[in-house]
Amino acid sequence: MAEIERELVRKSFSSHAQQYDSLALVQKRVTERFTELLQSTPISPASLLDIGSGTGRLLETVERMLPKTDLVGIDLAFGMTINAKNRLSRAAFICGDAENLPFRDNCFDLAVSTSTYQWISPLETAFAEVYRVLKPKTSFCFALFGEKTLFELRESYKSAAISTARPAADRTHQFSTAQDVILALTAAGFTECRVKDELETEIHPDVPALLRCLKGIGAGSAARSSGGGLSGRSTMLRMMEIYERNYGTNGGVQASYQVLYGSGVKK
Repeated sequence: MAEIERELVRKSFSSHAQQYDSLALVQKRVTERFTELLQSTPISPASLLDIGSGTGRLLETVERMLPKTDLVGIDLAFGMTINAKNRLSRAAFICGDAENLPFRDNCFDLAVSTSTYQWISPLETAFAEVYRVLKPKTSFCFALFGEKTLFELRESYKSAAISTARPAADRTHQFSTAQDVILALTAAGFTECRVKDELETEIHPDVPALLRCLKGIGAGSAARSSGGGLSGRSTMLRMMEIYERNYGTNGGVQASYQVLYGSGVKK
């Protein structure tokens, strides 16, 4: 697995904050589905922390659900926090690191997160920080992208690298399995750990349109670059050809996202 560059993630999402909501359609559907699952849980937290709060879309919905709850959002990208503050004045938004949460121990009644932890490794270290800031007998509920996410792109790239005889370090992003997530929650100390998966799909006009969308929301490769993009122009052209041949539809090309919805309880 390529090493995730935290600074690259921060800069990328911060610089694309203005256009994020208009392009991140799968992430929007994940937020809506996550909210449905959250509403089915009988909760009335006095305080709630949204980790990777982005433009504030989730907290905007949560505010309507829990009008008396103190809301705090934290995001690594400063540009995201600025957009979130403009969107939602009642919540407090902080620019900070999910791997080193700037809060005292045992101070939140609920922690939530959507579409964030696929950018963080190792998971158990980050989950341990969530465990630390939660009060005893409270919950952590989240959604992140799992191992089958963008499998079409990753498999097409690997095939292209082989066929063009240009093997290189694999810089495609690697996603966690459901078992990885369960193990990370358990290692962090959580009990009653649960993970379920659902599949979301998008159709893009062609592969370049898909790549532009990923770049437009700041979700390009988070690995340290060794130069030459994915592996040069010939590999990229071959990758697009393979992708369109194997995953093309009448309306364009398919892109899949496996969403892992998980939860755990602090002892």
